[in-house]
Amino acid sequence: MSIFSLSRRLLISELLTKNRINYCQIATALRPKKAKSTRKEAQYFSDAKKVRTVGGKGGDGCVSFLQLWCNERAGPDGGDGGNGGHIIFQASNDVRNFNHVDSVVRAPEGGIGTAKECHGKNAKHTVVKVPIGTVVRNSKGVIVADLGSANLMFVAARGGAGGKGNRFFTTDRETSPRVCEYGPPGEDFSYTLELRSMAEVGLIGFPNAGKSTLLNALTRAKPKVAPYAFTTLRPHLGTVQYDDHVQLTIADLPGLVPDAHRNKGLGIQFLKHAERCTLLLFVLDASAPEPWNQYQQLMYELEQFGGSLASRPQLVVANKMDMPASAANYEQLQLLLEQPNILGISAKMGHNLAQLLSTIREVYERHKAKEHTDL
Repeated sequence: MSIFSLSRRLLISELLTKNRINYCQIATALRPKKAKSTRKEAQYFSDAKKVRTVGGKGGDGCVSFLQLWCNERAGPDGGDGGNGGHIIFQASNDVRNFNHVDSVVRAPEGGIGTAKECHGKNAKHTVVKVPIGTVVRNSKGVIVADLGSANLMFVAARGGAGGKGNRFFTTDRETSPRVCEYGPPGEDFSYTLELRSMAEVGLIGFPNAGKSTLLNALTRAKPKVAPYAFTTLRPHLGTVQYDDHVQLTIADLPGLVPDAHRNKGLGIQFLKHAERCTLLLFVLDASAPEPWNQYQQLMYELEQFGGSLASRPQLVVANKMDMPASAANYEQLQLLLEQPNILGISAKMGHNLAQLLSTIREVYERHKAKEHTDL
């Protein structure tokens, strides 16, 4: 092999290695291959749910006396009642939210006992599947279960035990008891189910900032888009897939208003939605007068809410760059805000969305690498 061909092969191998490294560092977002659904009903995302769980009642015992052709007083033969069913929460990969969970979950009752010492049938347990990462709080707000891995179970309400029949109460002195036990009711508890993590990226902004339009442009989600404020009252989720098979979930959160930390507007409910997102994407209306005040007000509300919400990884985008007044405001935003990179986009026209998806992935990977280093 000549020196020229060897050096050429080494050069090609080096170029391929560099391209492979660049490919692994910055993945490209893929366009959805499947068309959006034509259904008109909006699909909401429920990340918190109040549930009342009622265990099944135990079956009643039976009072019965056996009568044979050769012995009319053969003795008591009343059977016991069956046990009522339990209510069980099970972490599963099959569900992503609490939309399928009913507000009141009741377990079936146990069967009643019958003659000839026939016991009632035990009721089946009611297993309610919940997403992995579900936190269960009791009526006092205390965490009683953390279902952090698949197939973990928590017994929310136990069913009542079956009542005893009169055969159970037979003694040497009382050979013909005429008493039995009623099956006791099951436990009745109320819980609050919460998701520890809802999405990797949460869209935060004032009402009518274009968050729903942005989610509609980036994913296959179909949030309600209208030219008036507060079109989003519940979170909507969409998924972005990259060419390295990594998927990031983006949540369109309801609009935030001043004094939200005092429960104004959606208030605390909105801030709890934002608390379940890893990366906060601030969507500012660049066409509004002094849009930098929007960012300062959003940060103030996050700081007043407390916790680590204000210190989450952030990314700021200036939306509605297709409007005439947006260009001058965008330059002023870059000067006044402390954020290093402020992207100017137009969710309606589709401008600069590919760069936004690439930046989201870059910030998210940097945050994950930092978490791994801290551990």
